[in-house]
Amino acid sequence: MSRIQVWNMAGEEVKKMNIKNEVFGIEPNTAVMHAAVVNYLANQRQGTQSTLTRTEVSGGGRKPWRQKGTGHARQGSIRAPQWTHGGVALGPKPRDYSYSLNKKVKRLALKSALSSKVAENNMIVVDQITVDSYKTKTIVEMLKALKVEGKALIVLPDMDQKVIKSASNIAGVKTAQVNTLNVYDILNCDKFVVAADAVKKIEEVYA
Repeated sequence: MSRIQVWNMAGEEVKKMNIKNEVFGIEPNTAVMHAAVVNYLANQRQGTQSTLTRTEVSGGGRKPWRQKGTGHARQGSIRAPQWTHGGVALGPKPRDYSYSLNKKVKRLALKSALSSKVAENNMIVVDQITVDSYKTKTIVEMLKALKVEGKALIVLPDMDQKVIKSASNIAGVKTAQVNTLNVYDILNCDKFVVAADAVKKIEEVYA
């Protein structure tokens, strides 16, 4: 067990809590984290790019000139790839880029990412992250009080539309729930701001 400070939304230290070393204190495995990030980005690709082949471009049904005796190179169609307005040779077609990682690799990557944030002192635990109404100013003031600059990932234990909507207008700030956490978002943020209840949930799932 390790101990970490717990702050309130006003930036005051309220207590200390224990966090499990098997989730937040392992030796980060960079190779596994890299594999998880590459997998995440591949799965985000739409794969809708498409080019027309010579059979799909309109026109070109007639042989432009006879085979022999003209002095030109032989041609069968004005829609072959070497012609202007011709089809594309070996161009991209719609495809699915997604693939899955081993379950143990995913778990190790997430634990490595969480541990790296703790090791770098970039994980901030807040006792409760709540807002009374849809107000961006409340979240801005919380981040200012916690001295959070740059990109931040706010992790909530459950879906809270008021917090999510209030944070959505702030540049560089993203929200997530425990069940939507991924390695890419954790590594991509400068500060990992997580509610105390979310820490317990993460430990329940990954310990």
